[in-house]
Amino acid sequence: MGWASSWKATLFSLLEDIPVTVRSLVSSISLDGTSATTLILNSESGEVLCQPYLYNQSCPDALPEVKSIAPANHTVCSGTSTLCKLVSWWNTEVPNRESAVLLHQADWLLWLLHGRLGVSDYNNALKVGYDPESESYPSWLLGQPYSQLLPKVQAPGTSIGNLKESFTRQFGFPDDCIVCTGTTDSIAAFLAARATEPGKAVTSLGSTLAIKLLSTKRVDDARYGVYSHRLDDKWLVGGASNTGGAILRQLFSDEQLERLSQEINPMVGSPLDYYPLQSSGERFPIADPNLAPRLLPRPESDVEFLHGILESIARIEV
Repeated sequence: MGWASSWKATLFSLLEDIPVTVRSLVSSISLDGTSATTLILNSESGEVLCQPYLYNQSCPDALPEVKSIAPANHTVCSGTSTLCKLVSWWNTEVPNRESAVLLHQADWLLWLLHGRLGVSDYNNALKVGYDPESESYPSWLLGQPYSQLLPKVQAPGTSIGNLKESFTRQFGFPDDCIVCTGTTDSIAAFLAARATEPGKAVTSLGSTLAIKLLSTKRVDDARYGVYSHRLDDKWLVGGASNTGGAILRQLFSDEQLERLSQEINPMVGSPLDYYPLQSSGERFPIADPNLAPRLLPRPESDVEFLHGILESIARIEV
């Protein structure tokens, strides 16, 4: 339960960070969260029933079952999909599993603010099988016994309800402040970058590496970890690799990263060919739950080692 409590504490801290003079002017609140970070809750009390499944956590035990019901190469046909996490949890046959509800990270945090359990958006719901084009769950999913756990889905930014009175009193937000459905972290990053023309792409480098390209056409192929999020009348085509900042943090301290980076000559290419991962498993551009990290040979120089890792991360992006 540590993850959920830390997210809640962070949300409250962010609300407190908003200047008091600004809070009274806030008319609506929304937020983003990591896609496919999944929580299973009691549908009556909202109690978190198990440890949250993180966005990059794979559930290969559920993959054969998911592949048997979903169309070939569907977005959910990946061990890290929200649907695989739901099926994996469902198959543990915990007591009263029928009275549970699935929420994503953003859904859960927004629920704390508005109090209506079981609401999501079609960006976060994509990896549980929701079809944003038809704005509905497909029949192959609704026919499953765990479909009753699926949240109600609305467009991102849709009004859910007023901010709970306890928050308006505690933080000084207006009584008519509304809470809206959210989106995923990389989509929020894309919107913040203000890329509006088809063909424009945005890369978000955090703990992992997410790429989004604005397109007039939808492209989905689980074999390569490619999927499309709806963005109004267009599509954000892309994927997310497990490489990124997390592997850098695993190998170097912040001080080392800053110091060693200054010694790298970016005009000279590194001869090292790595695939920097924290552990086995990749989502994009290759969907392979068994792909092993490649971080050898390691040179004696830490500068050369970091140089090789950074260029290898860039090659994955390309």
